[in-house]
Amino acid sequence: MSLKYFIFFGVFGISTSLFSQKGRVENLPTFDKKRLHYGFYLGLNQNDFKLNIQKNTFNVTPGNIIVEPTTGFNVGIILDLRLHKNVNLRFEPGLISNTKNIIFNYLEEPKDSIREANSTFLHIPLVFKLSTDRYRNIRPYLLAGVSYDMNLSSNEKNQDDNASGEFRMKTHNFMYELGVGIDIYLPHFKFSPSIRGVFAINNELKYDNVANGPSQWTDPINFLGTRGLFLNFAFE
Repeated sequence: MSLKYFIFFGVFGISTSLFSQKGRVENLPTFDKKRLHYGFYLGLNQNDFKLNIQKNTFNVTPGNIIVEPTTGFNVGIILDLRLHKNVNLRFEPGLISNTKNIIFNYLEEPKDSIREANSTFLHIPLVFKLSTDRYRNIRPYLLAGVSYDMNLSSNEKNQDDNASGEFRMKTHNFMYELGVGIDIYLPHFKFSPSIRGVFAINNELKYDNVANGPSQWTDPINFLGTRGLFLNFAFE
């Protein structure tokens, strides 16, 4: 099932909650008064790459390189610090797994034209959560922040490159994040579905070795950066 269907059901569930609040008992009435609390999250992601082409000797244009996005998963923990009744600072370290195919469709040989970019990130975001006032058992919010991502499958230090069939990316990367969600207060815990976009700040591409001559894979690329859509389900 693709990520868009999970997002649809997530939005449907949130909408159902919004229209079922009338007359309900207020759950966890003192939860948001805590200075510090913990939780965890599970979720899905759909990632591809933002790709910019630079002037090159191979006459490659943007349409000559295609990225096939795939659906992966994310899991992590939450440390939430209350700064104000409507502002929280959240530390959300976790793991993100995803694999993408990059198709260089100007290369005729199948072994040359497809490269697999594996991404298993140690994802360390620091995010501000800006909430509305609570209405009964719901509380919408916005998210904005930055993250450090360590790509555990980057192959950056591998001496082989695309000439040997090895596509490499940088290990250390930085992202910014924007999102929207809603807190739903249940009798024993708070459930918080959210949707957020994650966008690379730096170029994640590890260029091929100059000693091997001009590279028809990496030389035409000016910028290659993750852009992803995350659907998270937090339990606090």
